[in-house]
Amino acid sequence: MSILKTSKLGHPILRQTAKAIPPEALKGPAIQKLIDDMIETMHEYDGVGLAAPQVHESIQLAVIEVHNSKRYPWAPDVPLLVLANPVFLSKSDETTDGWEGCLSVEGFRGKVPRSKKVAVRFLDRNGADQRLEAEGFPAVVIQHELDHLAGKVFLDRMRDLTTLTHLKEYERFWVKPPEEDE
Repeated sequence: MSILKTSKLGHPILRQTAKAIPPEALKGPAIQKLIDDMIETMHEYDGVGLAAPQVHESIQLAVIEVHNSKRYPWAPDVPLLVLANPVFLSKSDETTDGWEGCLSVEGFRGKVPRSKKVAVRFLDRNGADQRLEAEGFPAVVIQHELDHLAGKVFLDRMRDLTTLTHLKEYERFWVKPPEEDE
């Protein structure tokens, strides 16, 4: 497996709509290696999700996994998900604003409104049709990664750019210890 180079904001690939993966290609060695490399890259950079355009591949593929996240220490565990050709089946009208960061927008966080619940259909890494309902943080991560497949970054979803902050300032001024949040 390999650690892949990540595309950064400004690279045209992040603004393209990614192409669907032919189901027969999904099971092939090239896509299977890309999946493994994306998982390794996500782990290397303490990400909770990674979309193929973020590693210079304009295809409909994302990986998600959360386990003892350093970037989101309060986040619940999410088992490894490989989503190929994902499509939203539904998004709740009820939204929540939460802080997001991105490996392609390094060093920044901002408040982003996201649907509280989503349902998606996708192919897993073996080409099997899957459906998943998620809420809370897992729903946010799914929306974030599927935005990448549509040529969007979290900045495009922000309602109030005054919350855009460097990570060090976010940690200094915005993060509160759990006892202060109660």
